[in-house]
Amino acid sequence: DFLCLSLVNGFIQLRYNLGDKTVILQTFQKACTNGSTWHSLKAGRVGNEGYLDLDGVNITHKASPGMNALDTRTDFFVGGVSSLNLVNSMAVENEPIGFTGCIREVVINNRELKLTVTDPTGGANVGDCDGTVCGYTVCKNNGTCQVENSGFSCSCPQEWTGSTCEESVHCSQHRCGSQALCIPQPTLFSYTCVCALGWSGKYCDSKIHFFIAKFVGNSYIKYTDPYYGKRDLQHSRISLNFTTNQSEGLIVWMGKGEDEDNDFLAIGLANGTLKVVINLGERISVPLIHSNYSSCCDRRWHFVTVVQNQTSIKVYLDEELILFEDIDPHRKYTALNYGGICYFGGFEIGREVNTVTRGLFLKEFIGKIKDVVLFQDSKKIQLMKAEGYNVYNGNYRN
Repeated sequence: DFLCLSLVNGFIQLRYNLGDKTVILQTFQKACTNGSTWHSLKAGRVGNEGYLDLDGVNITHKASPGMNALDTRTDFFVGGVSSLNLVNSMAVENEPIGFTGCIREVVINNRELKLTVTDPTGGANVGDCDGTVCGYTVCKNNGTCQVENSGFSCSCPQEWTGSTCEESVHCSQHRCGSQALCIPQPTLFSYTCVCALGWSGKYCDSKIHFFIAKFVGNSYIKYTDPYYGKRDLQHSRISLNFTTNQSEGLIVWMGKGEDEDNDFLAIGLANGTLKVVINLGERISVPLIHSNYSSCCDRRWHFVTVVQNQTSIKVYLDEELILFEDIDPHRKYTALNYGGICYFGGFEIGREVNTVTRGLFLKEFIGKIKDVVLFQDSKKIQLMKAEGYNVYNGNYRN
């Protein structure tokens, strides 16, 4: 599999192959001009339907039956490759050569790559395209950069301050704890503190400990499984107790949640019913839930267990088997390569559940979670030792 963007006779060309055939899209207008004009380029695919947009002019490839997942398992290269032998012969029209020009603001699946010296895993023969200390995004939030004898300075908009306009004026003198996040509230000329896991209070200065995690919306816990490297990923299992009065919400997402091709197992609520979704590499299954369990948002504690045995999925609710389904009898993908990452209640601040799950779940979980067990472990995982924000002590009736 591959996806490649290249410059061909002055035109931008997108080529991708998902395992069955190579699709080619090419812009109508040329992208090479006088060398001083920046162009905006957007390209990608949804399933096996591709799109290519140069400076607002969009072309698409209508999808036909075939493969719909990109399985690359390689590094991501910008501007060239470490060896031309790595380039698939179908990925380019002519003999592959490195790109000559400037590239900035590379965003992959809504995540911007930092094109710096330290962040990439490697590179060669790359220089500074701007030529000054100001660069491209030195001043944040629409700040204006000026070159000074000693370096640079930023002129900030009214709502921002700091050496690079990185801080809201409303948070410039905040009292939030050292691990807390300051969230500006411009309409109130104030701010709120979002507490790191294990802290609470208006300014996140009160240490707390809990066995039951309380999620209030805009909350999440990210747990990294220390035993992931020893797991048998063809036979996964997760169980937990939850309680809520909400009809929508993501309870748990086993997976990296970085792009559409990541494996995952998810449990949540949709229209008041339990919803289980699993992706083992290409096929996504959204099983139906038994009608006897039409509501899980009754403020009572419910015990859910999901067992994956290769492509066979079993779901237990309150110790009763409510789902037994084989999502792929052909056994093309049989392992849950979830990367050792488990999210509870939602994702990092700023990452919307609806966006990350691509509409499979609509919002963050509001309620309580306890007694989480992975695989056949004898001990419950310690949520307190994970990463997270805006999670509170649910040990009491509040």
